[in-house]
Amino acid sequence: MKRFIPFMKSPPTVNVVALSGVIAAGGRGGNLNDAGLASLLQKAFKKGKPAAVALQLNSPGGSPVQSSLIGARIRRLADEHNMPVFAFVEDVAASGGYWLAASADEIYVDPSSIVGSIGVISASFGFHELMQRQGVERRVHTAGKDKSMLDPFRPERPADVKRLKALQAQIHDTFIAHVKSRRGSKLSEDGVLFTGEIWVGAKAIDVGLADAVGHLVPVMKERFGDDVRFNAFGPKRSLFQRFGARVLTDTIEQLDEKALWAQFGL
Repeated sequence: MKRFIPFMKSPPTVNVVALSGVIAAGGRGGNLNDAGLASLLQKAFKKGKPAAVALQLNSPGGSPVQSSLIGARIRRLADEHNMPVFAFVEDVAASGGYWLAASADEIYVDPSSIVGSIGVISASFGFHELMQRQGVERRVHTAGKDKSMLDPFRPERPADVKRLKALQAQIHDTFIAHVKSRRGSKLSEDGVLFTGEIWVGAKAIDVGLADAVGHLVPVMKERFGDDVRFNAFGPKRSLFQRFGARVLTDTIEQLDEKALWAQFGL
């Protein structure tokens, strides 16, 4: 009909971007990172002159730098195109996943969504006692006394832990500043808001980390009308991923990914 009546108004369009997975530079195709999402986000904010962009979020977090880069890109594109951005949390938007959610103008959650975990974590193992029992000698030579900081094959040094905590504090402060700049007066003055605590559903709304309980389609129809159309955008999958094939399923990388999801019972 529009072909014959060019002045007929088209129904509004919402471009939907699926952001699901661990946030990490490089690695497997399922990871979220700025390089992999740059073209996808660019298209989502431009294609079809959308009325809004909706983010379907399901991420336990990961790299703070990649979280920052992706979030900054979302804000730049939103400002360039004067486009409202809505985040819809599925299972979890925690740590870096919440960083991405906070890049939206409004955040919606399911009653069972896990939100928050605004903190920084570093984890490793200590093998020095095992090596001693097995008679293994560790030989490390460095130029720079801190080059082998937190070496898992030697006893932990208090100075290393102190330095690590100072670095974590810097990253944590940046995370807190991002959340405060995006959520502003919506945030409660609860003392545990930035301790790494998590909230579920409506409790996340109570502390100001989310705006309302709601799902993508009904919320967007309420906002833009029942005739609103949806265009889906998601990261391209490799041939292996399309057919469900997995390579090297026991790699450390995949174990780390499973551990991130496992923190939230997923």
